[in-house]
Amino acid sequence: MEYVVAFLVLIGVLIWFHELGHFLMAKLFKVKVEVFSIGFGPVLLSKRVGETEYRLSALPLGGFVKLYGEEENLEDPRAFSSKPNWQKILIAFGGPLFNLILAVLLFAFLSTLGREMPKYALEKPIVGHVVEGSLAQKLGIREGDLLLEINSKRVESWKDVERVVFRSILDKNWEVKVLREGKVLSLSARESLARSAGFGAEPNLPPIVGGVVKDSPAFQVGIREGDVVLRVNGVEVKGWYELVKEVRKSGDKPITLTLRRGSQVEEKTLVPKVDPKSGTPMLGVAPYIERVKIEKPVQEAIFEGVERTYMLSLLSLKAIWSLLTGGLSIKTLGGPIAIAQLAGESAQQGILPFIGMMAFISVQLAIFNLIPLPVLDGGLILLFLVESLRRRPLSPKFKEAWVKAGYAIIIALAGFVLINDILRILSGGRF
Repeated sequence: MEYVVAFLVLIGVLIWFHELGHFLMAKLFKVKVEVFSIGFGPVLLSKRVGETEYRLSALPLGGFVKLYGEEENLEDPRAFSSKPNWQKILIAFGGPLFNLILAVLLFAFLSTLGREMPKYALEKPIVGHVVEGSLAQKLGIREGDLLLEINSKRVESWKDVERVVFRSILDKNWEVKVLREGKVLSLSARESLARSAGFGAEPNLPPIVGGVVKDSPAFQVGIREGDVVLRVNGVEVKGWYELVKEVRKSGDKPITLTLRRGSQVEEKTLVPKVDPKSGTPMLGVAPYIERVKIEKPVQEAIFEGVERTYMLSLLSLKAIWSLLTGGLSIKTLGGPIAIAQLAGESAQQGILPFIGMMAFISVQLAIFNLIPLPVLDGGLILLFLVESLRRRPLSPKFKEAWVKAGYAIIIALAGFVLINDILRILSGGRF
């Protein structure tokens, strides 16, 4: 039930803001708005204010603003059909624009409140661990390397690394400069990040237990949060990944951990639990990651909101291109079930993660609606651009065929992503 409520709140806010963009743009150009509806289908609530009927309908998977003269050619100065094409384009663009504005405001709001991040994010990007099968391993990055540049972008902290990798997530050509033993080395690889186990260059973490899974092998022998692991089977460990490495060596055999708790040093012997899927031995512990909270003044927060919205928009456009060119599988697409899953999980983490997820989905909604497909805002913009170039309207017969094709494409796409969501759930996967 919590997931359903979170989904309805998220999608309701996003749709309302989207339709508000169309509504205000129409009012700006003195177009009469007949209906402002959140949702489709049977009307649950309705109230007329002035010349506009405001509706809440049963199917919350969209909304619409019905404009006077939208479906017929009228000479009335308040009719949509009487307006010049540049005004029609701006009215159609108003919805996606407002979704982008919403994302900027939400990201800025989160920045003013203060965003928590790992303390290491602000430190120099010295590699403490390279994940097996990752892009970093394929590039030849080693433990101890200092990352200097990624794809010609200078990186001075792990936060910079995250930002640059995020911007380059769909790139296939990677070039990285590292400082190794006093020498600057250039490493390159032609590889997709999607086909690797992530970027895979990670900071060194102290061998401190940050969390213990209930009923896990570690929990059962009394290991608790805050314990410092000194040795594994007598072998000294100085970092978390050295601990992981030694545990994996043991397989399913008993291991002895030497721990420090406060001023006391003690030993715990336990048998790792082997993951049936990966065959990896696990203790049921997570590393301690020190976090810091960074608050920004309003001006900086707005700038960061614009930057994050721009980055997400760019990434979304790259993802669409990769889908069209075959670089990204269509199985990565998610529909309403995936959105409900993301909304519910973020809501469980708290109001701030939920707001962050709302900003993320708002960007996706804006970019999706700008795709030049019939029925979508991008399709309308394309029609008005073509009419401007032709300097005369397209024929009613063509427009009718265009709309029918649009509905067919949207229905087929909606069916596909719904089936995709269901198959993902049945297979135990997550979006």
